[in-house]
Amino acid sequence: MISTGSIAEIQALISKFKSEGKKIGFVPTMGALHDGHLSLVATAKEKVDIVVCSIYVNPTQFNNQDDLKQYPRNIEADKGLLAENGCDVLFLPSDEVMYAGRNTIKFEFGDLDKVMEGKFRPGHFSGVALIVSKFFNIVLPDYGFFGQKDLQQLTIIKKLVEELFFNLEIITVPIKREPHGLAMSSRNERLSKEDREKAKIFSIALTEAKSILMEKQSSEAAKSKVESLFANHKAELEYFEIVSDKDLLTKTENYLAPDTVLCIAGFMGNVRLIDNMYLSGV
Repeated sequence: MISTGSIAEIQALISKFKSEGKKIGFVPTMGALHDGHLSLVATAKEKVDIVVCSIYVNPTQFNNQDDLKQYPRNIEADKGLLAENGCDVLFLPSDEVMYAGRNTIKFEFGDLDKVMEGKFRPGHFSGVALIVSKFFNIVLPDYGFFGQKDLQQLTIIKKLVEELFFNLEIITVPIKREPHGLAMSSRNERLSKEDREKAKIFSIALTEAKSILMEKQSSEAAKSKVESLFANHKAELEYFEIVSDKDLLTKTENYLAPDTVLCIAGFMGNVRLIDNMYLSGV
């Protein structure tokens, strides 16, 4: 595995690979890698000749500076995992490389970045779109690989690619879960063993709500069930929404359509967690 923090060096490598007719896949990460990240790499390995990964904790997508400071960083362990799992090139830029003191561009996505995560994390998706745009322009991948767990981010990145005519295809990789159902996340590292076990309430709530909707009961019944599960639980529910994965707007009918996805977010202690589940079983 080749590792570099230089834009010029990685662009030279990419240029060489492309001149050889090789397809490039890109897996952006913020490190603290787990099996969910590695499933992105594995999916990329099956589809492309060269897998490029990045590790960069992007400051512009954090509206909470304490969250930025506490975000887990395990760079040496991460490098070992990527090397063992087939990453060909690792891009490890610094803040100075990615921003060089400049941070003036803002992105707007209409309703896409105003609901759910956007409602509780203002400016978050502008920062995501900015850093992803920079990476796409640097790496020039043929494919970008993103996890379903960050569904709203995925939807916004697809919109970004469409609107700015980025010449690549976005590949969605399904959520990887821990044995008790908790969606894998770098933030899980900040949970105590007890809280990690209790955090399965998020996936349990999604499963219960899915069952209610599959029985053709109302969305109100599903939401009421979710709220009741959290009522006397250590975890705090922030939102539960039933939306279309196309526009993230709340669905009021046709819940059994393949675009229906249940989205949830909340806190286990001071750790914020998100999860989602399709009714179609995706």
